Parts: sequence; C-alpha cells; structure tokens
Amino acid sequence: MRIRSILTALAASVILPAGIAAATDLEVTHWWTSGGEAAAVAELAKAFDATGNKWVDGAIAGSGGTARPIMISRITGGDPMGATQFNHGRQAEELVQAGLMRDLTDVATKGNWKDVIKPASLLDSCTIDGKIYCAPVNIHSWQWLWLSNAAFKKAGVEVPKNWNEFIAAGPALQKAGIQPLALGGQAWQANGLFDTLVLSLGGKDLYEKVYKDKDAEAAAGPEMAKIFAAADAARKLARGSNVQDWNQATNMVITGKAGGQVMGDWAQGEFQLAGQKAGTDYSCLPGLGLNEYLTTGGDAFYFPLLKDEAKSKAQEVLAETIVDPKTQVAFNLKKGSLPIRGDVDLNAANDCMKKGLAILAKGNALTSTDQLISADSQKQKEDLMAEFFANESLTAEQAQKRFADIISSAD
Repeated sequence: MRIRSILTALAASVILPAGIAAATDLEVTHWWTSGGEAAAVAELAKAFDATGNKWVDGAIAGSGGTARPIMISRITGGDPMGATQFNHGRQAEELVQAGLMRDLTDVATKGNWKDVIKPASLLDSCTIDGKIYCAPVNIHSWQWLWLSNAAFKKAGVEVPKNWNEFIAAGPALQKAGIQPLALGGQAWQANGLFDTLVLSLGGKDLYEKVYKDKDAEAAAGPEMAKIFAAADAARKLARGSNVQDWNQATNMVITGKAGGQVMGDWAQGEFQLAGQKAGTDYSCLPGLGLNEYLTTGGDAFYFPLLKDEAKSKAQEVLAETIVDPKTQVAFNLKKGSLPIRGDVDLNAANDCMKKGLAILAKGNALTSTDQLISADSQKQKEDLMAEFFANESLTAEQAQKRFADIISSAD
C-alpha cells in the first residue's frame, strides 16, 4: 500500500482551539495480548494514569501482521488513535512522509533522549529528515533459544549448550514423545527463526552483507546455503507443532511438551508469568549458544496528528512517561525486553536478561532487519519463509534462489 498519495488535508492544518489543555482519555493501540505482554502493558497504563490522564487500551489480537494494517487504515482514514505501537524501523515511514504523524523533537530535546537512549540506532530509527517521530519503549532481540529443562530430563539427555547440540538431541526428544522444536504457524515466526539462523550460525559479516549491503551474490552463495540447510533441519524438528500463536509455542516449552523454541526475548514474560525460574526450570541461549550477537529491534510508540488540544498535550505526557526511568524498569521486567536507557537500575533482572545486557555491554549489538529493509521486502521474505516451513517439497536450493531474488531488489 502506498500512502503518499492520500489526501493531505488530514495533516495540512491542525488547528488547536484556544484554552488550557486538560487531562484526558487517550486511546493507545498495540498488539500485546499474551499473558506476559498484558502484564507489561498494565505497567505503562498505570504510569500514564498516574499523570491524571487515562490510558484507553486498544489491544488488537493476532500479532503485528494483523494489527498494523488496521492501525494504518485508521490513521489514513481519518480516525487516528492517540498513540500506536510499531516496531523500530521503517514500518511507519510512509505515514510520517505523508504528514500524518506528530513531530516529537521538542519532547525528545526536553528529555535529553539523545543522551540517555542507547544504542543510538533506536532513536535513529525514529528520526526522519532530522526530526524525531517516535518514543522507543524497549529493546528486543530475536536471537534466543528457549529450552525446557524438564523435557530434556525426560528424554534422558543433557540440556543443550548450543544449537548444534539441540539438533543432535532431536531424535531423543521425539522418542520420548516430546515435540523437539515448537514453532507457531504465523509467517513472522518462521521469518524470525530464519534470520536468527543467519546471524547466529552465519555470523555478523554474512548477516550484514545480506541485509545491510543487500548483496545478492552473498545471498545466493555457499555460506547462505549452509543457513538454508540448517533451516531445513529446523523445519523437520518443528513438524507437528500444530499451534498458531507464538505464546502457544512458548507454552509448549513451559509445560515440557516441547524441547525448545527460537523466539525473541519477549518469551521471557511468559516464563515469568508461569512462575518459572531461569536456569532452574528453563534455559536460554542467546545467539543460539554459538554467536553472541543480538539485534536491537523492539517497539516504539508513534503519535498521529490530532486536532484536540487536550489529547495532543496528553500525547506529550505519554511520550515522556514511556521514556521515564521508573516506567522503563517496571515495563521491561514484565516484558522480558531490555530498557532503552543506559541509566536505569536492573538489579531485579533475571539470569537471561543479564545475559542480554552483558552482550550489549560488549558492543555486540547489530541493527535488526526491520530497520535494514523496507516493510515490503520484509513481507516478501515472510511469505517465502512461511511457505518453506509449511511445505517440505520446496527444497532448500529452490528457497535460496527465491531469497536471493528478494535481496537483489530489496530496498
């Protein structure tokens, strides 16, 4: 969908009535609907409500792929919400370019965001033509393998220390009646697993050649062929998952019905909600235990232009609240993500979160694919991976050729 051509009347003249802005209700749309996510959202709502305003929850079930088109349709159709979640990156780029999103530069300057938000790439993703259009709320990384300690004990094998050991343990898990790899049926999950294999097995150089440099030759080359072979092994171990949502797959690990899941660090929120302890009930392997690099994607809130003065003022308050140190700690401890500030106290962090923080402290943070390639190119990739993981008649060689074609024309 190209939205630069929509009528600019919605953004051309925002006339604010005279008078003093007062506290008000503000609808906030997002796609955080799992148990752990809902607990984290409640922390944002509580902090915003404490300002005298009222968080009106606009949760949309079905993940970002379902929610984003609804959000975009409302904004372009003249029915904007007060604030809306998008991932860090280019998902809201055209909305900004169409003049439909609010400039937060003054709020960011007042809050010294450029000094406190780390890494700088998070705020860079909010910046278009020198102006800041979003408030980052967390750092999420995809490169994690979550393991059920009980499942491996039942199968009579040691809890794996890396991806290769996990693959080797697959037959023992199957023999014990345990699903080796849990994978939900939505396209973004297969796509995220694949990108995790690219970085964690292929390394930083291959990842950046393919996604940053858009090197079609590298995408078609022998190093990527190894990644597609690993993806083929993964889809065999994922056969039989028979769940749709990511948190359903996580629950399979929590209950010991599956040995492991490749999923972002938001899975931590589900383990925490279930009362499980990192290192005791479950294990986490950043970089799949092979390559300790994490991508710093995550979530940010954008604010559509509104004509109501009170709601416009409330938008500023919400942006400030999201970045506030206390809100950052409360939200991210529940969400399983890392804070966007480098100056917050995370003594309460669990073992897995501390592993993530240590990796970032080493400087082993890379830009996520959401930030490196456009939403259109990402969608093509998702469609390919959904087909690949669902249809074993599509060979690794055939899939790699199609992947290289996507990278060759990626923007």
